[in-house]
Amino acid sequence: MAAFRWLAPATGFLRGYTHTLNPYVGCRFGCSYCYVRRLPVAFRRDAPWGEWTEAKGGDPAALKDELARARQKGPVTVFMSSATDPYQPMEAKARITRRLLEAMAEQPPDFLLVQTRSPLVARDADLFRRLGGRVRVSVTVETDLEDMRRAFTPAAPPLAARFKALQRLREAGIPVQAAVSPLLPHSPRFVERLAEAVPRIVVDDYFRGDGSGGVRSRLLGMPGRYEALGLADWYRPEVLDRFAKEALRRFPADAVGISAAGFAPPP
Repeated sequence: MAAFRWLAPATGFLRGYTHTLNPYVGCRFGCSYCYVRRLPVAFRRDAPWGEWTEAKGGDPAALKDELARARQKGPVTVFMSSATDPYQPMEAKARITRRLLEAMAEQPPDFLLVQTRSPLVARDADLFRRLGGRVRVSVTVETDLEDMRRAFTPAAPPLAARFKALQRLREAGIPVQAAVSPLLPHSPRFVERLAEAVPRIVVDDYFRGDGSGGVRSRLLGMPGRYEALGLADWYRPEVLDRFAKEALRRFPADAVGISAAGFAPPP
């Protein structure tokens, strides 16, 4: 049997990253549009995706040795997480993600992106400060409308809590961004609200960002969901184009990332 490893080689969508790090298997947020629903991991249990989570069984402290070995081969850039949210509800007690961050604070990668939609991320501001400019915390904020959040991601944390977490992290001096991914129907003030909250955004949609040119999103029934909600006009590539154009009026050009290139590590 192969030895347990926290770090896995990054492939596909994750341009610029050498490794992914997933503290959990499964995801309790169960977002309707999540591309992981079409990956083999989503079918490893009889229960539907979104109804189960498992903590991985390795020792988080062992990550230090993995990072040291990886850095002998060159720069190490880590995306946490690609197939789960590192701040699952059970993280509040299990603290697997926090222990992994403690290991990284002692043996840091060259760059770490922490991708989450949970306000629990603000708990670990002390560890992010220790990582300094090597870390960026990316919090998903796909819309500013709670009814849209409930329609597409009913088990995900409320938007107000996510904005508050971003504010707390930013006030603590942590590099942050909002991941508008995928861009959901929103109010005319959404870009303004984002500009008030964060210095940088990454925008994605069902056509550029699901890893298969929109095929996974179609298989998940997203076009039909939009149509059933009377939102068919929002399910078009030009929606992102218009949003990005508006965002560039409020953000510097280098502060509006698009799809995979936007999530990439800084140069």
